[in-house]
Amino acid sequence: MMLPLVLYDTLSELPGKNWSPSTAKPRFVLSYKDLPFVTLWVEYSDIPIAMKAIGAKPNKRRDGSDMYTVPVLSDPNTGALITDSLEIASYLEKTYPEKPILLDNSEPLIRAFGSAIAGFIRPAMKSIFARTTEILSPASAKFFIGSHSADAPLPWDASYDEDWDLLEKGYNIAYEWYQKTEGKWVMGDTFSYADIFVACSLLWYKRVLKEDEWVRISSWNGGKWAQVLADVEKECKLA
Repeated sequence: MMLPLVLYDTLSELPGKNWSPSTAKPRFVLSYKDLPFVTLWVEYSDIPIAMKAIGAKPNKRRDGSDMYTVPVLSDPNTGALITDSLEIASYLEKTYPEKPILLDNSEPLIRAFGSAIAGFIRPAMKSIFARTTEILSPASAKFFIGSHSADAPLPWDASYDEDWDLLEKGYNIAYEWYQKTEGKWVMGDTFSYADIFVACSLLWYKRVLKEDEWVRISSWNGGKWAQVLADVEKECKLA
């Protein structure tokens, strides 16, 4: 009998606790693949202590120093302990190949695709980060600011219209990519990790932004992005 996998996620003060796009990705993959799993919630400010305690591998900052992050996945069936959302997806694909999400050796292309999507988000990062701190506990908000201010220098403010304009321009490009496919997914009629990647960023916005800010994003490209999120959640049985 298969034992449930363990996903380490970071919580918020929102109903349902989840908010992070990084930890949403393995949750979507696990659900899509029908793999049993449980979530262990970690306060954002406690991530380094908690991940060191279980022996998780750190990621590297740009300066080469260690940085402990979630998601981390523990698989009691194999003894594996994996850090990083795409590494987790790759592990799950190799270990549990049913219902594939990294098709036809597409992982290198999906890495490039993910970098491009991250580039779209970057201009609005200060605004999204500002909203993220509002849904965390005081200790976690302080830790979040400290760990992200190198990538998005302070001050952060969610009211910069120019940030939202740049974000919209980025998603206009993504919309053009979708228009070149023959189906509703990035790879046409084939659902893949690329669709999960897009949806998890959208889920982050929906979770942390004010309602009118999410409505603004939802209105772009004829409602395309709200529909993408809804379609992916349904495909992964999370809707």
